[in-house]
Parts: sequence; C-alpha cells; structure tokens
Amino acid sequence: MLDAPPPISADDDARRERYVEVRLRIEALLEGEDDWVSAMATVVCELHHAFDYFDWTGFYRHARPGWLHVGPYQGGHGCLRIAFDRGVCGAAARERRTQRVDDVNAFEGHIACATSTRSELVVPVVTPQGRLLAVLDVDSDAEAAFHEVDARAIESLCALLAERFADHALAEDEPLTR
Repeated sequence: MLDAPPPISADDDARRERYVEVRLRIEALLEGEDDWVSAMATVVCELHHAFDYFDWTGFYRHARPGWLHVGPYQGGHGCLRIAFDRGVCGAAARERRTQRVDDVNAFEGHIACATSTRSELVVPVVTPQGRLLAVLDVDSDAEAAFHEVDARAIESLCALLAERFADHALAEDEPLTR
C-alpha cells in the first residue's frame, strides 16, 4: 500500500501564491530581455527578496567543462568555482536533477561556502537539448526550509529560462565567452 501524500499545509498554499506573484513579476521584468546575465540577476533579486528563508540566492554558471562559476547572486560571498564532483551544486549539475537537502551537514561532500547554511535547494537550468546552462542555488539558515512547492516553482522558472536562453549553453569543449 502506498503512503498517502502529506497534507497540503496553509504554509504551502501561501508559498504557492507567493511564487505565482513572483513569477508574474519576473516574466514582466524579462519581457524583451535577451541578455542572459541580466536575466539571471533579475531572477535572483526577485527570488531573494520575496522569501524570508532565502538567505543566499544565486546562479552558478556552467562556464567550462566540469565546472560551475558563481554569479549573479544575492547574499554573502559564495564559492567562486565548484567542480561537478563536489557539493550539492555539483550533484545538481552532474545529475541534471534538483537537489533538495533538509540538513546540509548530512549531505556527504557538502561545501560550506557559508557556515550558517542549514538547508539547500539547487535546481539545474537545462536546455531542451539537454545542455546545462547553470544551476540556481538557494541556501537557508533554517533546517528543512524548502518544501516540494519551492522545488516545483523554481524548476518551472528554470525551465522557462533554459528554453529562452538555450543559445548560451556551453559547447562541449569550448569556454563560455558570453
């Protein structure tokens, strides 16, 4: 027998409503925008200031094979570079799937860019052709801060960005120059 899904809480409903508002604002702000860095900066700013539990919000760009480079972001300093074989961001990039970690201290190989981080949500930005553009990393100083609602809303936003900016994907063996 399958376990019943957890009940939707009022908190989940409020989060879902907030994501709808933020998504509409982001779409309006990005209307006609064709610069990938400007788009990332706008998305990060809107997300970071919309949710109290987002203590660090940023992109790690796939800037060379096997490596992510920080920026744009909001919050304290992030790690400058992360290899695909390290940390939560590396796992999201390597596996091309969302990583939702309730307790970063329990994640083998977690990189402590900020010692205050307790939970993390990392969503890959993958083009329709399967190429990685970046990962969107959100850190919280609270344990288990992120719900399935957060993961699904940010995945949807990252899919929109991936489709719109697919031409900025790193070619297999060439460094990104944009």
